[in-house]
Amino acid sequence: GTAGCPLAATLSQNATVLVLERGGSPYGDPNITSEDGVINARARVLGGGSCLNAGFYSRAEADYIRDVGWNSELAKQSYEWVEKKVAFQPPMKQWQSAHMYGTKVGGSIFDTAGHRHTAADLLDYANPDGLTVLLKATAHKVLFHTDSTGAKHRAYLNSGAHNEIIISAGSLGSPQLLILSGVGPVDQLKAHNITVVLDQPMVGQLMSDNPMNAVFVPSPVPVEVSLIEVVGITHFGSYIEAASGANFGSFPDNDYGLFSPKVRTPQPTTQFYINLRQILTFIPKSSRSVSCRRSRQSRGRQRP
Repeated sequence: GTAGCPLAATLSQNATVLVLERGGSPYGDPNITSEDGVINARARVLGGGSCLNAGFYSRAEADYIRDVGWNSELAKQSYEWVEKKVAFQPPMKQWQSAHMYGTKVGGSIFDTAGHRHTAADLLDYANPDGLTVLLKATAHKVLFHTDSTGAKHRAYLNSGAHNEIIISAGSLGSPQLLILSGVGPVDQLKAHNITVVLDQPMVGQLMSDNPMNAVFVPSPVPVEVSLIEVVGITHFGSYIEAASGANFGSFPDNDYGLFSPKVRTPQPTTQFYINLRQILTFIPKSSRSVSCRRSRQSRGRQRP
């Protein structure tokens, strides 16, 4: 996914890495999502959510980097490493430019030709002799070897303490795989007849989506197609996104357009709509994602 691809590329410089991806390739394969029993557009492709999101890119602010204890120079080098492959200056056409005052202008993973670049592109940095990628390879569980006392639990690919398994399957897939492997709340494990390897009550907890309010504004004339290039940050920490050019106004029952689990290309239409998204966040300010905060380098001097 978005985190696993750059991690695999980095580790391949000094280790032998095997990447298991349950989906296919993002290059030319339109079947990149799955509902998995819930209403969401969950990525099922090498590159994860970067293959289907709106493509907004932002660096963290200097005070955030300081507060979380990151090395500022290493963070700068890491951002530049990513940006050479997947981040571009957005075109900022008429609709997006109208919302610049008091907002933060971000980068975009769409290049000037409109092509999406994803975390899978970062595998270009990998050592080809140190990396193997298997597509359509679903991991069902991690097999653990325990010592005689049951006090320690380690997972191995082969014999040897230098081998390790890194789970990078997203906010839904990672805890799911841990629980299927016997690591999680003991009551849930026993309820599903899963052998308990480690009672870890926090696995799978505290997961929630940010609530979203959408406002649809019809336009009497066509507007350009634009995704999220600018965000407006309110005084209480939520942020406002805007997109334009797709028909969100009329769709059949159980099909919610942009918000549907069935991600698809909008069909040509004579009526265009503007989508205004307000996403509220309940994350404490000290740990809030930078894309939900006003940048010191934002274009405006005050928040909307």
